[in-house]
Amino acid sequence: MAKLAFVATHGSEDPTKAVFPFLQAKSAIEAGMEAEISLMGDGVVLIKDEVIGSVVPVGWPPLADIFEAVVKHKIPIFV
Repeated sequence: MAKLAFVATHGSEDPTKAVFPFLQAKSAIEAGMEAEISLMGDGVVLIKDEVIGSVVPVGWPPLADIFEAVVKHKIPIFV
């Protein structure tokens, strides 16, 4: 089974780029792979509840919805 690592380097200043690692990890898990997320640089703020609730990308679901699925699937997040 493949194990994939996704790195978030963008924070709330660029909500569309910020959600990509979370979307990719969620999709990987749902496709039967293992996944983990690392938060670096501006991405470290994405672990805060108030930030999770405020990040709304263009064309994708809000980070709060995606984060809920990440937690449900028990995807590890490293800061």
